[in-house]
Amino acid sequence: MAKNGRRGSVSAWKRIVSVLLSLIVLSGFAYPAQKHDRTFYEKTGEIIWEVPQQEKKIALTFDDGPSEETTGQILDLLKEYHAKATFFVVGNRVMEYPDMVKRELSEGHEIGNHTFSHYYLRNSTKSLTFQNEILNTEKVLVELTGMKPHLFRPPGGYYNEQMVHDTKKLGYTTILWSWHQDTNDWRRPGVRSISKKVITNARNGDIVLLHDYVPGSNQTVKALKVILPELTKEGFQFVTVSELISSKQEEGARNQIPLY
Repeated sequence: MAKNGRRGSVSAWKRIVSVLLSLIVLSGFAYPAQKHDRTFYEKTGEIIWEVPQQEKKIALTFDDGPSEETTGQILDLLKEYHAKATFFVVGNRVMEYPDMVKRELSEGHEIGNHTFSHYYLRNSTKSLTFQNEILNTEKVLVELTGMKPHLFRPPGGYYNEQMVHDTKKLGYTTILWSWHQDTNDWRRPGVRSISKKVITNARNGDIVLLHDYVPGSNQTVKALKVILPELTKEGFQFVTVSELISSKQEEGARNQIPLY
């Protein structure tokens, strides 16, 4: 009888705990978000840092623009070297320089979402606030270009489980960058530092982090004048992030062994 009594007592406590947890969730609280590392997200494909492959392809990405001062100069250089790139744009700057975004698209480049106000995601950020940052930029881009972007880059590279869930729900893939290709050009480290970082570390499938809006700085433009001819000479092809992903998928399909 004593054993049965203890079992009944334990069972009763389990029911009480279960009810309490249910009440907490219904009251607006959630279980602590599970933390996953880069390996987990790369396996699921929910976040992409780079796309290693056999072909000598590399993706230049530019954040925070468009900019009246430097975006046009960057586009001129990309055109000169037949290079394509991905621009992660900030919604309120798109509204300020819409023609620059139109030019990016007309010249074959890709547009990604970088929030409306360059909003830094924090663990305390409400899901609705974060989603509105994405949706407001999406609305501006759809009205301007007629196309919805499908790539998203969080400012500062900040992410968590809730962000991954929200971006997937909104139809986006989160794109970060190769850790060895963070140029830190926003810090204005010097033209040589930026160009050396990219050229020395260049690998097939890299995603390079650059910025086409760094107030008061032209270092990124000058660095591109070194990067583009040097990597072109080394046989690299400059493609958009989506093209990089497609190239990897095609490579995987070619390498599949047919079943008979």
